[in-house]
Amino acid sequence: MNDILNETIISFNEYIGKLPEGCMLIANDLRDDRIAEALSHICDFSEGASWIVEASRLLKENNVSITFDMEKIIEYLAEINDGLSIGDYNLVADIFEYEIVPFFSDIEVGAS
Repeated sequence: MNDILNETIISFNEYIGKLPEGCMLIANDLRDDRIAEALSHICDFSEGASWIVEASRLLKENNVSITFDMEKIIEYLAEINDGLSIGDYNLVADIFEYEIVPFFSDIEVGAS
């Protein structure tokens, strides 16, 4: 593997490792009525999710094994958007805590 691919795997794993904590931060901010902070973190999460999807595609093209369904991330973003559009912050908090945290806790990346 070349250096760029190795660096991408390291960055990917580091980012994925931080996601559960970040998702819990969002959930707690929403539940504690810190909406502005939560929305800022959700924006960061969305940008990060886009990077994850793109990095996953590139890693798979280079025969790197990734054990998650990229489509699921897109589904989560749609669910989050739906919850935010109706102002149901408890629903969005639940999505982060009970769906997204477990999803990202189970991801493993490595060379095939």
